[in-house]
Amino acid sequence: MTCGHCVASVTEELKELSGVQNVDVLLDAQGISTATVTSTEKLSESSIREAIDEAGYTVEAINA
Repeated sequence: MTCGHCVASVTEELKELSGVQNVDVLLDAQGISTATVTSTEKLSESSIREAIDEAGYTVEAINA
């Protein structure tokens, strides 16, 4: 991700997942950006990857 529009796209897709209450994206335009998701439900790794893929980006790692 390189800009605020990128952050908005990823945030929008992640917020569509069931149970998601908050998404906080730390943009690192020169490296790997980080998204922190707060949810009332356990999210599957595949649903997270699909949401970020839908926004046009690739997941490097998921830490629970």
